[in-house]
Amino acid sequence: MKILVLNSGSSSLKFKLYEDKYPIANGVIEKIGEHQGKTTLQSLKTQEKVSLDDPVPNHQRGVEMIESFFRQTGFLKNLNELDGCGHRVVHGGKNLTKPCVIDDKVLKEIRRVAVIAPLHNPAHIIGIRAMMEAAPKVKNVAVFDTAFHSSLPEHAFMYALPYDFYEDEGVRKYGFHGTSHSYVSKKAAEFLGIEYDKFNAITAHLGNGASLCAIENGKSIDTSMGFTPLEGLMMGTRCGDLDPAIMSHLVRILHYTTEELDVIMNKKSGFLGICGHNDLRDVENLIEQGDQKAKLAKDMYIYRLVKYIGSYFAILPRTDALIFTAGVGENADDIRKLVCAKLAHLGFELDENINKGLRGELKLISKQSSKVKILIVPTDEELEIASITESLIK
Repeated sequence: MKILVLNSGSSSLKFKLYEDKYPIANGVIEKIGEHQGKTTLQSLKTQEKVSLDDPVPNHQRGVEMIESFFRQTGFLKNLNELDGCGHRVVHGGKNLTKPCVIDDKVLKEIRRVAVIAPLHNPAHIIGIRAMMEAAPKVKNVAVFDTAFHSSLPEHAFMYALPYDFYEDEGVRKYGFHGTSHSYVSKKAAEFLGIEYDKFNAITAHLGNGASLCAIENGKSIDTSMGFTPLEGLMMGTRCGDLDPAIMSHLVRILHYTTEELDVIMNKKSGFLGICGHNDLRDVENLIEQGDQKAKLAKDMYIYRLVKYIGSYFAILPRTDALIFTAGVGENADDIRKLVCAKLAHLGFELDENINKGLRGELKLISKQSSKVKILIVPTDEELEIASITESLIK
């Protein structure tokens, strides 16, 4: 089966084409709607690559460019030859709790909960509509970042706010990065030879956005992100947990608007807010030069990671594995080392010789004596979306 996976942003369109779950093409179209675009399309079979700086007026044109590339490389004559198209959708709200084939009712619900995810859901709808118009014979499937966390118990997803906020406005913890947490935990269970419905783990998806997940018997029971992706860990540009009264204080004292505070918390905080850089590699370079704010930012990051992992260790009856994934989790050996060193008293014993220099490889990095297995598992959210899409269409 040939499955296309699309991830639509407000000004971007990322894709990967799979044939029988094997990737054969990928690419990204950026700066959609701007005076100059940026397009990279690549065949993973022949390594043929197309790079363009031509303007792309809208997502519909982006889909047409993808179709033209497939035709040129011989993968497809047109998009209607696809068996299905899987779409990453950040937020499903409290009603869309499982991946599903997209129809008008599903689109309406994705639009309804866009108020919770205003940066993502409207863009997803544009991408879905563009695909539907370009290939009306192809079934489209929505895979929600929030779906894996629909198993959270009520006591974990509720906030201690007036209950009417939950009933009337859907205010609760939803969690994100669910596709990644699901994928890497299944891969880890398979790697360790443990049946997934008996597998307990703490998964650490650490990238520019970051979240942890506590998994019991193959199901998410808690996760660090909440009503939005802002809650939880300190991230590249997001503040993570903070006293909410700080925001009302800033409104009173400095007269910020809610929109301005939203931008500050999501785009000007985290590593960027503390030391001026959101990329961990840049932060590490600053630390080598003796920058104290960069060192502080890293110390804060490690502290919050350890605190969350410890709390999830406490709520799980048994922890089989700690899993590192995503850009930082897979590639930053120093972060893994520092985190595990602070967890050693709980039975997390990292093998520093194996860990050192290891990047992007599925690997057991704990000592044999470690009570908890420690692994690196490269994430592949696109493959997970393709697999789910294929299974739903079948």
